[in-house]
Amino acid sequence: MAQPSTRQELIDYCLRKLGAPVLEVNVAQEQLEDLVDDAIQFFQERHFDGVAQTFLKYEITQEDLDRARGKQGVGITTVTGEKTYEYQETANYLQIPSYVIGVNKIFQFEGSNSISSGMFSIKYQLFLNDVYYWGSTELLTYSMVKTYLEDLNWLLTTQKQIRFNKREDKLYLDIDWASLTVGQVIVIDCYRALNPAESTKVWNDSFLKQYLTALIKRQWGQNLIKFRGVKLPGGVELDGRPIYDDAQREIDIIMEKMSSTYEIPPLDLVG
Repeated sequence: MAQPSTRQELIDYCLRKLGAPVLEVNVAQEQLEDLVDDAIQFFQERHFDGVAQTFLKYEITQEDLDRARGKQGVGITTVTGEKTYEYQETANYLQIPSYVIGVNKIFQFEGSNSISSGMFSIKYQLFLNDVYYWGSTELLTYSMVKTYLEDLNWLLTTQKQIRFNKREDKLYLDIDWASLTVGQVIVIDCYRALNPAESTKVWNDSFLKQYLTALIKRQWGQNLIKFRGVKLPGGVELDGRPIYDDAQREIDIIMEKMSSTYEIPPLDLVG
């Protein structure tokens, strides 16, 4: 099938691109499965179509508060020469699903907006006194006032500091955990890796098909290299080195194309 929609259809497509069933592609099924997993992981981590922005809602539990407030801290002991140093690291983190590969920020907690919180906020008073009916205030004036209020809110209500590493599945919140209560909800702005089992169009991605075909070709050549010099009946000699080198050149071109075409440029500041 020219447009694969399943894992096996993608494998069959790549094998046909390499000559099957006319040629026997000497790659085991277990190796094919590993190569598919490697290609999907690379696609999810580097390709801009391999992820989707999403918003996760999380409710704070008592276990989170106990862990973050130091009741379940992690002890670290370091021995330098004759001295022993004791460190205590608080586990101020939230457990994040494994499919999350990047976190942008967490939204403001309820009531933390210093400009538009409560009945006596500036925003409420603006609408109460100045915008009591449409047409009393020019749109330009209203837009400038709103922009100014947002600037004040940005200066007075700082963003919550976070730390995240996709290999840990933990979102560290460098905040005052005493201000949180059980049942309080926070919203996390993050990126999740697409699941091919749900988003079946991933199997038909043009980059993924080219990349997986090149990986299988390289594995084919690598398998045949060990038989170099072995004579088959009729004097035929197997030589996997040209296949391996050709596949490696294709992979190098694909990797360069990934950096210039399919990958989002890295930001100047990553936090």
